[in-house]
Amino acid sequence: MSRALLVPEPGRFRLVPDDPPEPGPGEALVRVAAAGLCGSDRELYDGTRPADFATYPIVPGHEWSGTVAAVGPQTDPAMVGALVVGEGFRGCQVCGPCRDGSPNLCLAGYDETGFTRPGAFADHLLLPTRMLHVLAPGADLRAAALLEPAAVIAAVVRQVSLRPGESAAVVGAGTLGMLTLQLLSAASPARLVAIDPRSERGETALEAGATQFLRPGEAAEGTFDVVVETAGAPGTAHAAVALTRRGGRVAVTGIPADPADAVATSLLVTRALRLHTVFGAGPADWAYAVRAFDSGVLRPASLITHELPLAEFEAALNLSGSADAGKVLLRPDLE
Repeated sequence: MSRALLVPEPGRFRLVPDDPPEPGPGEALVRVAAAGLCGSDRELYDGTRPADFATYPIVPGHEWSGTVAAVGPQTDPAMVGALVVGEGFRGCQVCGPCRDGSPNLCLAGYDETGFTRPGAFADHLLLPTRMLHVLAPGADLRAAALLEPAAVIAAVVRQVSLRPGESAAVVGAGTLGMLTLQLLSAASPARLVAIDPRSERGETALEAGATQFLRPGEAAEGTFDVVVETAGAPGTAHAAVALTRRGGRVAVTGIPADPADAVATSLLVTRALRLHTVFGAGPADWAYAVRAFDSGVLRPASLITHELPLAEFEAALNLSGSADAGKVLLRPDLE
């Protein structure tokens, strides 16, 4: 018997029987090993996610890892047993962005696993095989569940193109911030500073590759070649821009709850900054993250603090929003 965690409407969930479907042509059935929670899952459950980016009823879960249990016709049968992670955005496959390798920007509209399609808070997940990325044999599937946020950060790292010997700062030392530090440190920066108001994050940031940990306001403005904002808190985008030197590169990943939170255009223009933003990750970003994971550059296992069974979804949501929690996983194999 297979189960799925169904959210029929905001504020309610239940575990329901869900017999594994037979994979069709070009599809794979994956047995889920672990699935991570993030702020967008809380928004989905609370009903605060924008209407264009949520569908009810829904099985959430967009950060996941697992093992291929079965494949359909027109699919390589050797994939059965492979350890995999998978992209979330379906894409129409015919519009310009899809043809350019960006199904996350598909012109046909938003369509993502865990928000508009059944997700990984379940025993099994059905996906087109074109969306799967195969991991190295023996990969840690618990850690691999963090490759979705890592792929988003890979998109950022590819955009800002940090060069050896440059200086960089990461604003925010949560899960995204730590993944950013790990990937940026691989470029051998002369200085890599983590900035966060929570001093207890300092040791973890240094372990992730930071050369220094500072609290907001302690770093000199206009001094970094590259700054990446990962916090999505009020004022953090402005802080990231202010920290960037003239002609530098800045990337903003967080979405603050207050839409009035703004970055002064004068700062962007007078410093001639190159501003980057991301919305999800494309196939090339996923491939980058998987390579970094397989090679040991990306080390997400240390960021996992809690693992709970599917039935404890609400407790997992509460934990994921607490200040002292890192990444929280749901594990279908736990009872």
